Amino acid sequence: MSSDVRDSSSDRAPTLSTERLERAYDLARAALLDERTSDGHWVGELSTSALSTATAISALAVLGAAPGGDRVCSPAERQRLIDGGLAWLDAHQNDDGGFGDTDLSLSNISTTLLVLAAWKAAGAEADRGESIAAARAYVERCGGIPGLRRRYGRDKTFAVPILANAAIAGSVPWREVSALPFEAACVPQSWYRFMSLPVVSYAIPALVAIGQAKHSQDPTWFLPLRWLRAASIGRSRRVLARMQPASGGVLEAVPLTSFVIMGLATAGGVDDPVTVAGVRFLKESVRDDGSWPIDTNLATWTTDLAIGALAIGDRGDEATWAEGRLIDWVLACQHRTRHPFTGADPGGWGWTDLSGAVPDADDTPAALLALDAWRRLGRLDESRRKQAEQAASAGADWLLGLQNRDGGWPTFCRGWGKLPFDRSGSDLTAHAMRALHAWRDVLGAGRIAGPIERGWRYLTRQQRADGSWLPLWFGNQDEADDENPIYGTVKVLAAFRDLDRGRDPAAGRALRWLLGRQRADGSWGGGASVRQRQGDSDGSIEETALATELLASWADRFSGEGLQESTEARRAALGGLEWLVARVEAGRFRTPSPIGFYFAKLWYHERLYPLIYAVSALGRARATGIVR
Repeated sequence: MSSDVRDSSSDRAPTLSTERLERAYDLARAALLDERTSDGHWVGELSTSALSTATAISALAVLGAAPGGDRVCSPAERQRLIDGGLAWLDAHQNDDGGFGDTDLSLSNISTTLLVLAAWKAAGAEADRGESIAAARAYVERCGGIPGLRRRYGRDKTFAVPILANAAIAGSVPWREVSALPFEAACVPQSWYRFMSLPVVSYAIPALVAIGQAKHSQDPTWFLPLRWLRAASIGRSRRVLARMQPASGGVLEAVPLTSFVIMGLATAGGVDDPVTVAGVRFLKESVRDDGSWPIDTNLATWTTDLAIGALAIGDRGDEATWAEGRLIDWVLACQHRTRHPFTGADPGGWGWTDLSGAVPDADDTPAALLALDAWRRLGRLDESRRKQAEQAASAGADWLLGLQNRDGGWPTFCRGWGKLPFDRSGSDLTAHAMRALHAWRDVLGAGRIAGPIERGWRYLTRQQRADGSWLPLWFGNQDEADDENPIYGTVKVLAAFRDLDRGRDPAAGRALRWLLGRQRADGSWGGGASVRQRQGDSDGSIEETALATELLASWADRFSGEGLQESTEARRAALGGLEWLVARVEAGRFRTPSPIGFYFAKLWYHERLYPLIYAVSALGRARATGIVR
């Protein structure tokens, strides 16, 4: 990427007029509003997933092979589901022989191993010789089982279930599968973070089910531990049952639910209520094309993001806000009781309104900022204003209680910092700080001053030498190590903007880094895999819109302070806007990129992301008057 892109951008003749901007905003805004449900909120659509489809096939096949499995799912229905999934996989093998997590993803060893296991478990290898050979060759090029272990390091959250799936299918010996201490689930939930568990906080159900499968097939030679584990089976399954939501889907996620089903079925738990409910979830979540998504939906997250995007360029029309139903829906998504999965206190929001959601430190700030956007627009009557303030106070309490000792915010549980997706995250920390700051008039400055200052110290330590920050739950498959510093840096700079710290040296370094990552065509992010889809640019809609919106707001916020970066931010934002407007005019702003991680670097894309981020960027341009 060119480091002198700002010079090349400034040489382009300005072609963006306010009329073109308005038309593009109207088009993007209308497209986003058209995605609403009849209830006025947004559900979106998560990517179909080869990984999810493979694990679901394996779970159903293992269920069918276990004694009593036909009582849980009839042979005809089970075979119909398996055949549909197999047909979808047949159509989505990549040219290199491997499989990616989504239909837009590069191949990876994890998904390819899971597809190989699904073929074997389903007895579908006979007529797939060439496909199997190509997939096996891909796995070998990635280093085989040692390569899988290198991918995850110390974190066994995903490596052990993948190998257990392969062992259940008969592809690898059970000795390759590490034992998981499922007996640890029997201790009080508050103790988990002190026990150095080999899986992340949200994977306790997989720890129990896969751990029991390993124990049933290849128990430890150490008799006292074997006896302890045998004695813990019943109690740990009762813990698992308490964690399972009413939908039957663990975290609403097909892979985790599938691992639980195949683990319990292998360990003699075919008739266990958890197995039965999990199979029901698989049957209800399969798509018409025979595939399964990575998760049911991100309805709360996408709705809150959409509210924030529309509020930036608000037109003042009541139809946008669904006559109050929308705020009622957001308020209803707040968790009001202690959560059985993580033990989280009341007050947080999860990513969906469905029963499998867990409150977390990204969705909770998003909800708080959406509620703040409403009140700033003057759209709350007295009753709803009081409800919003009460909800914000409870949400702030929840966030304050989650802050780690290092000053950062983790996703789900305080104090679990040993594995990657349990540690504090820069993007989460910045998001939490913005939400707390937005409600400072209700919360009281003294209540949040200390936590926010600790958050600043954490962010300062996490800034990389080049000025960027890395996010925890978002990536870029075309970047080294799947990192997405553009997303992370934009999210952290938003905190510097909102909390009026534009003169901070750390902000200056980050802004210069972000400016240096803009391409000559005005875009950011993406890479070779994006160019393969759109043909004329490496840039992604999501990353370009995020960077453009941040820079436009930065130029507007700090233009009067004599900062050189503000002038450069305006120039770069105009380049990004030209690129975005051209995409909207050509009707090419809807295709998503796989920038999201679910867990253990499991990729997803979301249909609404490009629409939401484009509306946000174009709305910011309208609000700031940057186009003259």
